[in-house]
Amino acid sequence: MTTTQNTPTAAGAGANASKNFKATAASGDLADTPPERVAAIVTAVLKGVHDAIAEHDVTYPEFQAAKGWLMAVGEGGEWPLFMDVFVEHAVEEQVAKSQSGTKGSILGPYYLPDQTRLESVCELPHQDDPNATPLVFDGQVRDIDGTGLGGATVEIWQSDADGYYSGFAEHLPEGNLRGVVVTDDEGRFSITTIQPAPYQIPTDGPTGQLIEAAGWHPWRPAHLHILVKAEGHRPITTQLYFAGGEWLDSDVAEATKPELILDPQDDGTGTRRTTYDFELEPAKA
Repeated sequence: MTTTQNTPTAAGAGANASKNFKATAASGDLADTPPERVAAIVTAVLKGVHDAIAEHDVTYPEFQAAKGWLMAVGEGGEWPLFMDVFVEHAVEEQVAKSQSGTKGSILGPYYLPDQTRLESVCELPHQDDPNATPLVFDGQVRDIDGTGLGGATVEIWQSDADGYYSGFAEHLPEGNLRGVVVTDDEGRFSITTIQPAPYQIPTDGPTGQLIEAAGWHPWRPAHLHILVKAEGHRPITTQLYFAGGEWLDSDVAEATKPELILDPQDDGTGTRRTTYDFELEPAKA
């Protein structure tokens, strides 16, 4: 089993995730949402909390512990981590009900904008690792009618062979295993990278304390993060997983889907190869 060693601290990862979220989040806030919708959603959330208190006969010491934990999550900058791991998948699934094209998945807390643009046939920037397994990932970006979308971008980011992400682990160079690949005239691309590893979300902060207290595990299966864009089309944010991978059936973030599983094959040279095509629906007016 591949394991993440010397995992970056929750405080460090949380600080980076919070900083990045503040810099890249949509500019809209509650002021953009009608008061009646704010009231309806907040009332429903509070009702869920109130119902849980009644159903499980929550005590004052448990209530105080929950308040302390919520404060610790905020002070440690872990809200992006907690929300992305435990809540985002439900939002993504709800939004997907009105969408077509390639299946989406969560963005997660490790996205960083403004990465290097690469040609359609390229190798992701990466630190040398003799123990890493080479992986060639190719495919095509198409409209839902099958037309290739030239000039589309396939933004990719992933962990390394030890489960670390650049920007969230000090020993990795900036931009490691990150890039924005521009498709050719037919929407095709071929990316040489390495096989990522499963990893555990940071466990030394309040999110980890909750996981331990609940008896859950903190692991995510190995995956590639993908963000596909083309002019005039709805962007797709997704994750691609690997057949037979560890934690595939028990992802802590509950983000895996059967349609998003790759099955790379060794080409006889020690390099694994896999193909996946993306279909984008037209953007709604």
